[in-house]
Amino acid sequence: MLREAASNILQFHNFLKSGVDVRISDYPLMGEPVKMTCILIGYVILAVYTGPRLMAGRKPMRLNTAMIIYNLSMVLLNAFIVYEFLMSGWATTFTWRCDLIDTSTTPQGLRMVRVAWLFYISKFIELMDTAFFVLRKKQSQITFLHVFHHSFMPWTWWWGITGTPGGGMGSFHAMVNSAVHVIMYFYYGLSAAGPRFQKFLWWKKYMTAIQLTQFVLVSVHISQYYFMEKCDYQNRLWIALIWMYGVFFFILFSNFWLQAYIKGKRLPVSEDKPKQNGSTSEPITVVANGKHVENGNGHHYTNGKLLLGKVKEI
Repeated sequence: MLREAASNILQFHNFLKSGVDVRISDYPLMGEPVKMTCILIGYVILAVYTGPRLMAGRKPMRLNTAMIIYNLSMVLLNAFIVYEFLMSGWATTFTWRCDLIDTSTTPQGLRMVRVAWLFYISKFIELMDTAFFVLRKKQSQITFLHVFHHSFMPWTWWWGITGTPGGGMGSFHAMVNSAVHVIMYFYYGLSAAGPRFQKFLWWKKYMTAIQLTQFVLVSVHISQYYFMEKCDYQNRLWIALIWMYGVFFFILFSNFWLQAYIKGKRLPVSEDKPKQNGSTSEPITVVANGKHVENGNGHHYTNGKLLLGKVKEI
């Protein structure tokens, strides 16, 4: 029984490996799904169970310098990803309608393969967002939604780009998401730099609007597929998944916008939850009343000054 089960699992594993596009099969974490799945399972365990317990008897770490370097590095990485997507087709040969997967080995086709993989890898780097929360003992930020998105997004992207690394219309959402991450991580970098930079963060309230615009663009663009008379895109399941992502996160952020800006509600710092994907950072205004308090970036305010607590998004 066990031998037969093991044989079936091995056959299924080999079947998955055989379906990986040969142009991307030798890239790290791409040849088969086991390694990347184990990494993401380990991430979930560390984020939810092991990490918080290891930090339980320790003081929260102040990681401002590391956070500044990390956030600004992510700005540069995502800006490069956007540029590569543009040069791989979106600013050169694509029609922005029924753009099919490029299965060739031309320089442009291989360039799209490389940037699709780089976007995929960037989602593993973004797991550092959670690591900073754990080390700074901001466990209230690590919600089910946060962990689900950070683990499920790279997992689904493996299945998407192993069969569609040539991009086409299915890569539009990745380019838009990376563009939003440029803005998001730039905001986080300034926020982590200290209170002297708070005056440059006046545009924080527009972050949610940027997110809503992202999801509208992604949903409208991918919805074209269902209204075209003929579009032989090679991976219909990938199209459906992208559409579901766009609609789900639009609903999520619309609710946040309603609660934060229409009804004017603000959650207490201890109850504030991170929103989803590529997201916004909504500071909470709290009066310190002369007490020594710490904001979301690890900065301290006293003597009744205002505390701007950063809500980190995923």
